[in-house]
Amino acid sequence: MMSWAARFRLLQHIKASLWIIPLIGLLLGVLLAEWAAGVDDAAWWPDSWRYSATTASSVLSSVVGAMVALLGFVVTIGVLVVQQATGTLSPRYMRLWYRDRLQKAVLATFAGTFAYAFSLLRRIESDSVPDLGVALSGLAVSVSLVLLLIYLNRFTHNLRPVAIADLVGRLGQKVLIRATERIHHSSAHEEASPSSAGPVALIRSERGGVIQAFDAAGLIATAVRHDCVLVLVHQVGDFVPPGTTLVEAHGRAPAPDPRRVTGLVALGTERTIEQDPAFALRVLVDIAIRALSPAVNDPTTAVQVLNHIDTFLHVVGRAGVHGRYVLADGEGRPRLVVEGRGWENYLELGVTEIREYGATSLQVCRRLRALLDDLLATLPAERLPAVRAELALLDASVHRAFTDPARRAAARTPDRQGLGGGARAGEEPSRRWP
Repeated sequence: MMSWAARFRLLQHIKASLWIIPLIGLLLGVLLAEWAAGVDDAAWWPDSWRYSATTASSVLSSVVGAMVALLGFVVTIGVLVVQQATGTLSPRYMRLWYRDRLQKAVLATFAGTFAYAFSLLRRIESDSVPDLGVALSGLAVSVSLVLLLIYLNRFTHNLRPVAIADLVGRLGQKVLIRATERIHHSSAHEEASPSSAGPVALIRSERGGVIQAFDAAGLIATAVRHDCVLVLVHQVGDFVPPGTTLVEAHGRAPAPDPRRVTGLVALGTERTIEQDPAFALRVLVDIAIRALSPAVNDPTTAVQVLNHIDTFLHVVGRAGVHGRYVLADGEGRPRLVVEGRGWENYLELGVTEIREYGATSLQVCRRLRALLDDLLATLPAERLPAVRAELALLDASVHRAFTDPARRAAARTPDRQGLGGGARAGEEPSRRWP
């Protein structure tokens, strides 16, 4: 039987595949052509819509050629997207771009129309013409052209770094909210810990890879079956070398089968966003620091990306994230301990590299200060020490980068636009939180 991890990897392959949906469209095109040819002798079909064999062959041949050309055009756009993503955005973004449903729908429509027209061509004879099928081919071409225009409009607008940042940020927030809701729904008492009365069985990874996801329900069920507590010693997104301890089994009963347990933790070649909202934040930071590189030198793009990082960090700050989660079974007994990512980790990921690479950019320093001031003004008190620590690091960075007092004072002025906005008259960063 296929393990949960194998099914997860298969699903990831299907989501990222650019050929499976078009292949289905190809098969549907053939089936639709057979159906259209089978009902073509219906008496209700008007004579004005009937075609000669020569005209029908010309129309269908033109459709076949047009669909091949359009498929090549879409593939060319895809190559350009890859070049832009690896050059000015982030290679990590490609893992999300592969999943775009519109692109797969366009490819499937073009492939299906091609197969449909090509299948009808062989049904044309001098005394038998699939009139209904030829008419439907024109409708299929019209739908294909409309989808092409929508595709062009979407990707010409959505290839801008700020549009991609908005897309990635919203996706990461969605994953974060869904994950925290599920975890908090099944959490045991936060202070619970594995029992130390029994032996600890170390379940090691047979293969290396990045932890992409785990089956919490399956791990809890396994722990209940063997009356133990399972501890996932690495967090999602960590790389695990072969032979490294992946899960610890705490309990008196015989340890569960290692293959069954490792089959509930999916390892892959790179991170996914499925259970790893920090991966979305990683992509946002990559886009920002790429804009700050000397080759690009576009601090305004970094400021625009910081807007979405600001939103993401506000969502994280209110989501109740912790560095450790204890999940319970149906009776409330702790069964699974999971390493999480705390608020300090998200904050460090969101601002550290941008601060380091943008230390000499006036507008990046000002936007970062506005971001941190906003967090101070809106987040609960337990989140504020980490924010104040980041503010201290930003002050030190500004002090090193700007030796002139006037420019140093300007760099320490919060500005949500980077430059041109400035602090509003009489407005000071909120310090009302204890």
